[in-house]
Amino acid sequence: MIKDKRISLLFWVLIGFSFLLRCWAAMSVELGNDEVYYITYAEYPDLSHFDHPPFIGWLIQFTTFDLSYFSELLVRFGPILLGTLNLLLIFLCGKLLKDEKTGIIAALMLFASPYGTIISGTFAMPDAPQNTFWLLALLAFLYAFNDRTEEKSKPIFLFLGFVATGFATLSKYTGVYIGMAAGLTILSFYHNLLKKREFWLGIVSVILIISPILFWNIENNFISFTFHGERVEIEDGGIKPLFFLRELLGQIGYNNPLNGVAIILAAFGWRRLSPLDSKSTWFLLYASLPIILTFLSFSLFRQTLPHWSGPGYYALFLLSASWWSVATRDLVPKVIWSSSILLVILIPLAIIQVNFGLFPLDDREVSSRRLGKQDFSLDMYGWRQLSEKISPVIGQDTLQKRMAVNAPFFSYRWFPAANLDYYVAHPLRRNLYAFGSLEKIHKYFWINYQRGLPVNGTDGYYITSSRDMHQPYELYGSCFDSIAPPDSIPIERGGKIAYYFFLYRMYDLDQSKLPGIPVVTNK
Repeated sequence: MIKDKRISLLFWVLIGFSFLLRCWAAMSVELGNDEVYYITYAEYPDLSHFDHPPFIGWLIQFTTFDLSYFSELLVRFGPILLGTLNLLLIFLCGKLLKDEKTGIIAALMLFASPYGTIISGTFAMPDAPQNTFWLLALLAFLYAFNDRTEEKSKPIFLFLGFVATGFATLSKYTGVYIGMAAGLTILSFYHNLLKKREFWLGIVSVILIISPILFWNIENNFISFTFHGERVEIEDGGIKPLFFLRELLGQIGYNNPLNGVAIILAAFGWRRLSPLDSKSTWFLLYASLPIILTFLSFSLFRQTLPHWSGPGYYALFLLSASWWSVATRDLVPKVIWSSSILLVILIPLAIIQVNFGLFPLDDREVSSRRLGKQDFSLDMYGWRQLSEKISPVIGQDTLQKRMAVNAPFFSYRWFPAANLDYYVAHPLRRNLYAFGSLEKIHKYFWINYQRGLPVNGTDGYYITSSRDMHQPYELYGSCFDSIAPPDSIPIERGGKIAYYFFLYRMYDLDQSKLPGIPVVTNK
């Protein structure tokens, strides 16, 4: 497949090293808020879900053998495999665009991207399947638009590109952008493809593939589209430069600042040295700039998240790799090597920080009810420890008849509800419920009904932490006859108490007063 022996050796070393690095990272840190939440997609599969389409749930079902075995590695193993496959796909894109050198530079840039290697290439996120299908679509469309592709094969590749677009969208709504990029390219340069039946069959295939999303939303008053519409709705108050700066710096950081330097240098050098034809260049620009600029524009008015635009940078990697392949005699330019080395250094440092608190990120002088609040590295730490420490407490409550044998857990938001569900409730074989506004509990509205609402007279536990303190009195005070003062459960890291969990016991539920049950047609 790869003619140049140096490139072949480097590519396969990259594949092997990347796979092992991802596996090590997956086993070294606990699941994040989003990841444990997406396990509920696998536990309660549906045509679609409140937040995202269903594909990430199917992927978790597959790698956990339909939830028969649980571990951080198994939950994340699908994204690990797909993230590693993405290196091959972007290499093939670069090779088709120009040559093998372009392919290996693009693959190294993707590897150096924290978004590409960790966020979407290791963690169980909807971005993982989306990005693989995105790159498959990108590759298929490149074949469809390439002059070296046989004329009779171009419509077939075009159709396959739209099929991949459908599955990218079935993973995450932003997957539709890659199909839009192909559409803009066809309208700009390839009007003849509009006459091909494969083009129209491709459009139909997208609609059929994403039809589960449409059917679910029809049954649920289009609640998912409403939710995402509100996430990007322009708020009153004018332009917010701080939000824009945070989004811009976040995008650069998520994709590696040195990759950003490589892209900027290539952009400035493009006018003097243009390595691609204008049609390929415009297709890659259509596949990158619209999604990037969309969320940068939204960030002028409201808060956004940098990973929403993540796959748009893949085309920029290809554009810059094609320029670097002719701009330097080195097999891999120094800036790309430096970018990859930076990632290899940052990953172990991040894992050490999460597990040992290498750098102090919190004010140690705050009260026990706010301890750890400022330390974001604790998001993926302490849940296993909580599970180990809470189990004997629950057992003692049962022995002393202080609480009912199957007393469920209650929470106040989709996170930490999903964390508590995975690390506490499941090991103890108990239900967990989250009640409140739909905006806060998300899929737990449906899960509550599928688990069976707790009946009158139920006693239950409520857990909160010093990192995200929400006492139960305001939310559940009117629902239970009494709420006992909490037990404190310290979470230690690096020989010090990092933060606390607080375990409340709530007695004698009045079901009719459970808060925030919205009116949704499908229960």
